[in-house]
Amino acid sequence: MTPLLSTVGPRALALRLGLITTFAVLAACGGGGSGTTTEAVPPVETATCDPDDATTADQCGVLYLAVTDADGDFLAYTVDVVSLSLERANGDTVETLPNTTRIDFTDYVELSEFVSVRNLPPGNYVAGTITIDYSAAEILVEKDGVAVPATVVDAAGDPLTTFDLSVTLADDDPVRVTRGLASLLVVDFDLGASHVVDVTTDPATAVAEPIIVADIEPVDEKDVRVRGPLIDVDIANANYDVQLRPFFRRDGDFGVVSVNVTDDTIYEIDGDAFTGEAGLDALAQLASGAPTRAIGTLDVGARSFTANEVLAGSSVPGTSADAVRGHVTSRSGNTFTVIGATIIPTDREAYFNDTVTVTVGDDTRVVSGDMATTIDAISVGQRVWIRGAVTPAPQGGLAIDATNGSVRLIRTRLSGLIVAANPGQLDLDLTAIGGRRPAMFDFSGTGMDPSTDADPENYEIATGPLNVADFAAGAPAVAYGNVNEFGFAPPDFVGRTLVDLDELRASLGIGWTANGSTAPFLSISSDGLVPDPAAFADDARQAIKIGPRIVSLSDIDGGITITGSDARRTLYGIRDGDSVQLYRDFADFTDALASALDGNTAARSLSAQGAYATDTKVFSATTLWVTLLRD
Repeated sequence: MTPLLSTVGPRALALRLGLITTFAVLAACGGGGSGTTTEAVPPVETATCDPDDATTADQCGVLYLAVTDADGDFLAYTVDVVSLSLERANGDTVETLPNTTRIDFTDYVELSEFVSVRNLPPGNYVAGTITIDYSAAEILVEKDGVAVPATVVDAAGDPLTTFDLSVTLADDDPVRVTRGLASLLVVDFDLGASHVVDVTTDPATAVAEPIIVADIEPVDEKDVRVRGPLIDVDIANANYDVQLRPFFRRDGDFGVVSVNVTDDTIYEIDGDAFTGEAGLDALAQLASGAPTRAIGTLDVGARSFTANEVLAGSSVPGTSADAVRGHVTSRSGNTFTVIGATIIPTDREAYFNDTVTVTVGDDTRVVSGDMATTIDAISVGQRVWIRGAVTPAPQGGLAIDATNGSVRLIRTRLSGLIVAANPGQLDLDLTAIGGRRPAMFDFSGTGMDPSTDADPENYEIATGPLNVADFAAGAPAVAYGNVNEFGFAPPDFVGRTLVDLDELRASLGIGWTANGSTAPFLSISSDGLVPDPAAFADDARQAIKIGPRIVSLSDIDGGITITGSDARRTLYGIRDGDSVQLYRDFADFTDALASALDGNTAARSLSAQGAYATDTKVFSATTLWVTLLRD
């Protein structure tokens, strides 16, 4: 049995940091499989490479650094990432993040973002350290429909400050950087798996437990965002280069990224919409240094990024005008309210403000995809980007005047339980719009008359040609698309993508008592873990979440079995004291767990992601973490 890595972070673990950090690195040679690596790692070519010296660039390998997050209980989780360094086997260290960067990790539940492109000396990189500063953190959670501040604390109740998270990879599984080739490093903060939020305190608190893991292949795939000023456009080869500037930054050298485009790429440039070659031609007319933002996909094998959507010039939020992003909760005439608002001013850093009042007019430019539309398209529930002038609102809070600005309709996420599924239409009993409760939305005026206003308990989604044959009444589902025009319901929503029970990711959380349980499982084997319901703590989480549905483990007759997934990408880990060991193979993981739970060692918590089969009561985990406590 060979653990894939051990992580040691004395300073972080003393603070009991509650972030699961995944360093997911895809070596240039590719690779995969679910078995544990046992072969010796071949030596890496050596070369003279100074990452800060352009004359030696051809002797370097290239590292693409991205950041992402797993869903959690936070409306905002903004901290300063001070450093992210890698250490080679010979002890040399290289900084991959050139500047302190302020990040709101709740932005990255559904996508990743490139944050740095660095030349690195070839070699086997065996360790990494990330430094995070909480001194100016902005962390908010929802309490009774209102955003309230929260403090992240350790198990002793002490607020977290600045700390280091250190990870050491096993000798047989280092990060390989090879001359002339590219690797990818993805930093993932799984906030939900690592925090227990208590909104009864003032301020609210998020108690954290640290798990730090590393893998050479990511478990999840998401859309990727690339931001930064334009360098040049190559029309013949259908691409353009940007000077990378992540997280609304307006300065700093984070490297250069080449963005490929296709005939299907949509653009908004200085407020005008384009598709395909016409958009690239318009992009080429902008001066070097014009702001850009692209969302697309990464071909991991080819290390090639292709944009599905490009914003450029004044269309990029927070450039020539202030910007607000959020969901519309109510509308009356030309005024509407946005909640969950991220504010991107032109003269300061981005920040969170839960409620913003918006004014639009006949001169407001409205864009949906690659099509210009009218202010009638702005309806309750729609997620929007707004450009205009942010000012204090007369009634308190903030307002943005977009009468001479613009509104961009962006993909909106709904979740709920299926009421009915028929060809061309899916009806949901909504549980959330963009993560917020339907009770927070006022649907007055959405219908052709009051009798046809959108009903969140029977929300009508036009599905067009999408197949709804497998969507069963009562099952959870998620829909992505746009809200129908204000005053034109039904239908209430136009669905572009539907996700049913079989495709929804399930999350499992089990908490034992503060002192843990020395007998948390009825059985441990390669066939699965069978948790003992008698060992559960009454005041700790013990549930499976499938989209909008939460299933208490106490309601499952006979309990559940947790098995390894047959997915190509899996990762299992055990946190024991100040170290974490990871395993690709579920049998190796269960062997190690059985050995650790020797009657003197207690299990404190378990978190997993994967799929849950209600008929067999089997949870198939793609990722699984168990935290142990010792006397």
